Amino acid sequence: MFLRLCINVDHVATLRQARKANEPDPVAAARLCEDAGADGITAHLREDRRHVQDADVEGMLKVLRKPFNLEMACTEEMLGIAERLKPHQVTLVPEKREEITTEGGLDVTREPELLSRAIARLKNAGIRTAVFIDPVPMIIERTAWLGADAIELHTGTYAHHPDDVRTINALRDGARQAVGLRLAVHAGHGLTVKNVGPVAAIPEIEELNIGHSIVSNAIFEGLANSIRAMRRAMDAAR
Repeated sequence: MFLRLCINVDHVATLRQARKANEPDPVAAARLCEDAGADGITAHLREDRRHVQDADVEGMLKVLRKPFNLEMACTEEMLGIAERLKPHQVTLVPEKREEITTEGGLDVTREPELLSRAIARLKNAGIRTAVFIDPVPMIIERTAWLGADAIELHTGTYAHHPDDVRTINALRDGARQAVGLRLAVHAGHGLTVKNVGPVAAIPEIEELNIGHSIVSNAIFEGLANSIRAMRRAMDAAR
């Protein structure tokens, strides 16, 4: 199975918002990512708009040629935005105002009826749905029950403890379980050129979402070269 690389452009917007300026432009960055070989673009429209803005999402949807994945909290405001803009995919993620970055997977055991109705709304709008979750068997099973098309496995624990075999085994087992439940499997968070190999080697995973490492390396290598380096590291593991 071909492994897709989707680039998260949030931190291009983070740099712009540090000065409340017009550059760097995440829409232009997203186009450059496509030209450099990205298979899709991801952006998280947070409730507090700390980085990506509504206009960024609208701009990307106008110019991108490849699938766009909108990460968002499960709120009425965000559901309305998704229904209006109709991205290719929505990934429901947890969100805390005080966190620096997403700290873990969505707890799908809380308000499952609300999540199920939200997923049904998105699917009725023709939007593919995914849920960002930890690789926990009960959570994966509950996500399948909710009606999602896909899961995105949170790789943050593995990224922080790559030498602990339990972290990669949890991702492997979770990916196998999800496929058995007819869920597509994506993964992401904290992945770098140095640690992506074992995750990319999991055959059930069909998409990786990577952002911070790509943007960070781009400062030294350029965005296109940073993307190509990640692509090589992923391909070497398959």
